[in-house]
Amino acid sequence: MSSHRPRKRFGQHFLHERGILEKIIEAIAPAKDDFIVEIGPGEGALTRPLLERVARLHVIELDRDLASALNDERIVVHQADALDFDFAQFPPRMRLVGNLPYNISTPLLFHLARYADRVRDMHFMLQLEVVERMVAAHSTPAYGRLSVALQTRFRMQKLFNVSKGAFRPPPKVESAVVRMEPLADPPALEGTRFDDLLRGAFSSRRKQLRNALPLAAADFATLGIDPSARPENLSPADFVRIAQYLALKQ
Repeated sequence: MSSHRPRKRFGQHFLHERGILEKIIEAIAPAKDDFIVEIGPGEGALTRPLLERVARLHVIELDRDLASALNDERIVVHQADALDFDFAQFPPRMRLVGNLPYNISTPLLFHLARYADRVRDMHFMLQLEVVERMVAAHSTPAYGRLSVALQTRFRMQKLFNVSKGAFRPPPKVESAVVRMEPLADPPALEGTRFDDLLRGAFSSRRKQLRNALPLAAADFATLGIDPSARPENLSPADFVRIAQYLALKQ
């Protein structure tokens, strides 16, 4: 399958370095009966070692040519766009893996976060800058909406960096592998419009909280939050408290 020409519009960069593939498989530690879904299998570099460990594998591939080439009887191919794919059709405790297309990685992560209560874990290759945002602590430059949205649902762990030369063609950015495990006791966010709150708060990083959040002066006092601080200074737990507080006031 190495003759496939990578398509820029799909953000295709095919991982080929064996040592990195072995490290990813070691991190995933797949067992025979695991229900694993690979997003963007591409030329099958990760697919093949996964099939050595599991009895059956589901893959989601948008590129029709690549999808048709995955003709192993133990592979269930879903020729679809992962951005609007309904992962709820798979059983609970599924495991998601993949070298995610870099051109859609952030919106795809927001989409996948909706299924936190249905997955056992997720292991993804992403551009290093995105992984750093995913795991960033508050009051650091990389911290933002993505950090909060994921850290309120998952335990995040950056595993290791991957150099440009591990791919064909080499991307313009460095990469990294991240592990996401759903929190055992996630905060109750039903009916809080949490994602809308984050979108508004981080629409301008330089705004003070009094201008970025739908809170009155008395609300800030009740919550014990400094209205002159900036959104990046609030922890994920602070945003949860604010969302739950606003939901009670409705």
